[in-house]
Amino acid sequence: MEKFCRQIVRLRVPILILGVLLLIPAGWGYLHTHVNYDILYYLPDDIETMQGQDILLRDFGKGAYALFAANGLTDHEAAELKRDLEQVEHVADVIWYDSFADDAIPQEFLPEDIYEVFHSDTGTLMAIFFDTSTSADETIDAIWQIRALAGERCFLSSMSAIVADTRQLVEQELFWYVLIAVLLSCLVLAVTMDSWMAPVLFMANIGMAIVYNMGTNVFRGSISFITMSLAAVLQLGVTMDYSIFLWNCYYEQRQQIPDKAEAMARAIMNTLTSVMGSSLTTIAGFVALCFMTFTLGLDLGIVMVKGVVFGVISCVTILPALILVFDRAIQKTRHKPVTVNGDRFAAFVLRHRRMLTALLLLLWVPALYGYGHLGVYYKLDESLPDYLPSVQANRVLEEDFDMSCIHLVLADDDLPAKDAKAMLDEMEAVDGVRFALGEDSLVGSMIPKEFLPEELTQMLTSGGRQLMLVTSEYPVASDEVNEQIDELESILKRYDPTGMLIGEAPCTRDLITITGRDFQVVSAVSIGAIFILILLVLKSAVLPVILVLVIELAIYVNMGISYYTGTTLPFIASIVIGTVQLGATVDYAILMTNRYQTERARGLDKMRAVRLALSASTHSVLTSALGFFAATVGVGLYSDVDLIGSLCMLMARGALISMGVVLLLLPALLAAFDKVIQKTSWGKHHVHTEVSS
Repeated sequence: MEKFCRQIVRLRVPILILGVLLLIPAGWGYLHTHVNYDILYYLPDDIETMQGQDILLRDFGKGAYALFAANGLTDHEAAELKRDLEQVEHVADVIWYDSFADDAIPQEFLPEDIYEVFHSDTGTLMAIFFDTSTSADETIDAIWQIRALAGERCFLSSMSAIVADTRQLVEQELFWYVLIAVLLSCLVLAVTMDSWMAPVLFMANIGMAIVYNMGTNVFRGSISFITMSLAAVLQLGVTMDYSIFLWNCYYEQRQQIPDKAEAMARAIMNTLTSVMGSSLTTIAGFVALCFMTFTLGLDLGIVMVKGVVFGVISCVTILPALILVFDRAIQKTRHKPVTVNGDRFAAFVLRHRRMLTALLLLLWVPALYGYGHLGVYYKLDESLPDYLPSVQANRVLEEDFDMSCIHLVLADDDLPAKDAKAMLDEMEAVDGVRFALGEDSLVGSMIPKEFLPEELTQMLTSGGRQLMLVTSEYPVASDEVNEQIDELESILKRYDPTGMLIGEAPCTRDLITITGRDFQVVSAVSIGAIFILILLVLKSAVLPVILVLVIELAIYVNMGISYYTGTTLPFIASIVIGTVQLGATVDYAILMTNRYQTERARGLDKMRAVRLALSASTHSVLTSALGFFAATVGVGLYSDVDLIGSLCMLMARGALISMGVVLLLLPALLAAFDKVIQKTSWGKHHVHTEVSS
């Protein structure tokens, strides 16, 4: 190990040159990584709703679909607009009132309710199908073409429209996410460290690691926009500690070793030993996300595990080279940092430990209640600002057409027309259904089935299946629409056991069910993995319980605050925050506990050991937590995408809460359970006999 560390120091210039050169392929990989903006894409492939989507695209040539509302058009103008829409590249079909009639069937022969389906007092409604998937680039391009073609009086409501608006908004904001995180992190580091140059070197080092991480995503093919938006900020927040540790360790060595190269070699060796252990808890939190059935967790987990690994590697290779190369500039920019008097703070906490312990433990009650009653949302457009066209279109659809979403029914084409008509009638009678429309909606009137337009038949039948449309007044992800979907599926399966009900609302219902199970799995895996790691690192049976409970309290308080402030969070928040906050901030507790064990092993009594551990750890924990806070809070405040902003605000707040709980509660618990800790510990930290200080 010593030889390896000295080689790093000796080859610092080649390492720095290689690091810069590697940015070229990494940058290429970053630019060529596809970003997926469709959250429902990450549902498992084997569920019926996703299989139905595949059948729709494969057999019908229809992937994405949209409802198109146009205000103030005459029937003639609407018919012309429909023909123009059909010419847009990748638009497969447009269904409107005139789709049910051709020269053989005058429109006046169509049932009145067919006309009412596509008209309201204020406008005209059309259903548009695309021949590409929801988030495909071709579909998004077609969305923009339709908007340009239709003008301001027209509104396009669909998952693809939401994807298009989300993509445009995130691409506009992404640069600012990184810039804000870097500037605020530099501010914290500049104040809490002893050189103005340190933040610049840290950001250069971490920035290179981030580019390596994001560039290697090209081998995955694509990543989620949530991962793309959060990865750089998260990597900055969770790996900054490694740079701080190397910096502090290097200058401690310089006080004993005049030769800066030798001092750095020793610092790298010490950093590797400490950072490897610290990074494992963070990695464990991100690995837990990979156990989600909803594979967005796998997407974020893999990218962030890579991010931590690249962070560790760059910390012990590139950062030492930067520090040594810019040593003269560092010395010229040294200043007195803003620090907390650790001794005074430790004395205050221990003097009031009973009161602080009682207050913090009492927080469990409101925290658990708030956590258990926290409101979450699954409707994706709720994460977007009101001014976006897709959000406005959803509002117009709801207000003018009493319609919030559309379900698609895939039924057997051999289903007798009489049964198909009866099934559609039953579906239309379900609470909240606006209409149920299929090829057989006209059967039973004066129009024989063979007189239906051939274009309509080709549009609605293929591959032995027929396509039907059911629209709902209930919004996606609501309890009402989920009950409605269950009832519609019951009717469908009674007439056709092989039938499928698909669409955004059925997929979102599955998302609710799947992520509910995922939350339990991810929580168990993250707590279990981190418990085992702490057990191995601290060599105690009791300390893992204490440390995990301390951070879990911080997590419950963090999530509970959202309930008491009336904040509704995106569904992914409770899953991600629970693992990220546990994995990233349990290091604060491990740092203090490790020092406490060391002092007890030296023979100090429990109160003296706890006081020294708290005093020595305060500045490090404060700097680490403030760095994590700075890296995330600015993005949380700035982002117009609530899915991103909420997660960043929760992480920022969680860092501060974890810091507070560790500094104020953990010392008291270490003192209170000292006897049990010593009896259940083994290895070098085990104390056989207490010696008075």
